[in-house]
Amino acid sequence: LKEKPFHTVLINGIIRDSQGRKMSKSLGNGVDPLDAIDEYGADALRFSLLTGVAPGADSRYFPERVEAARNFANKIWNASRFVMMNLDDDILNKYKDCTDYSLADRWILSRCNTLIKEVSENIEKYEIGIALSKVYDFIWTEFCDLYIELSKISLYGENEKEKGITLNVLKDVLTKSLQMLHPVMPFITEEIYTHLNDEFKSITISKWPEHKENLYDKSSEDKMDYIIDAIKSIRNLRNNMNVPNSRRSNLYIFASDEKAKDAFKNGQMYFIKLAFASNVEIIENKKEEKQFVSVLTTGCEIFLPLMDLIDKDKEIDRLNKEKEKLELEIERAESKLSNEKFILKAPKELVLEENLKLEKYKGMLKVVLGKLEEL
Repeated sequence: LKEKPFHTVLINGIIRDSQGRKMSKSLGNGVDPLDAIDEYGADALRFSLLTGVAPGADSRYFPERVEAARNFANKIWNASRFVMMNLDDDILNKYKDCTDYSLADRWILSRCNTLIKEVSENIEKYEIGIALSKVYDFIWTEFCDLYIELSKISLYGENEKEKGITLNVLKDVLTKSLQMLHPVMPFITEEIYTHLNDEFKSITISKWPEHKENLYDKSSEDKMDYIIDAIKSIRNLRNNMNVPNSRRSNLYIFASDEKAKDAFKNGQMYFIKLAFASNVEIIENKKEEKQFVSVLTTGCEIFLPLMDLIDKDKEIDRLNKEKEKLELEIERAESKLSNEKFILKAPKELVLEENLKLEKYKGMLKVVLGKLEEL
């Protein structure tokens, strides 16, 4: 009787309707959780109610959020099916301890390792909503949209060793992702985990993923950041020009940053896979010919010979919009830097950062104006 019954008490907020009102019979705004489970699934309902909620704060019920959580569950299921369809026990075991990782392998292992550390810290502080948002972003964007696509280079290649290493990375990262997600989405994670790992009876008795200092690889993360940023810029450019994915193009990369240049040399195959390139060439001088369009990204300028594939008027319209956007950014930066109060009160680092932004925007505007003149 003299002992404390609980060493920690976690007080949850209440669930309100989409307008922030308390659910009640008189208002008729109550939601039967069993109906929501029938429509979206229990995992989706649990995930939607916890994601992004601060400790102790009330949460609002939005059917759209539950639907988005169900889509997330579908994403996990489809990604897991892809991994399991490609698993080969003989190749997995043969290269289980091999560490000759590709750049993409080192990147995803490092990102997953960082996620484990951050999510563990968030949960210890009862920041469950923040932890789940991080897991969501990692699984959806980094693992599913990026790494799984990049893994196909090794999986469908002729090098058995590369395939074996990639399969082990896929299985390892997926397993750890499921373990972090399990407390909130127990049903789908248990179903996938028991099929993915035949040697374990249940995910509930598996160990929580452990953060390992040796897996942190800042160099690989930095290189992939350059590559991912460039790929996104290329894809956005192609989408704006309505160029179909089936139509591939040569890419010419002019890298002013040595680290960026090194990253692009190591990641040319990723551009072929995700940026729809037929060939990638690192060039020492910018392309000046009028038949090229270019896109600026972190550390480089990328040239694509797409003038014969696009509508000239649409390209001029796109560049004019980019011009207006850059002019607004320049006006904002100049206004800030001309404010004496800002210069006197702001930290030197912030003032320097604004000056660097202004120079960058001016450089980008110069390139855009040059392209408009050519067209």
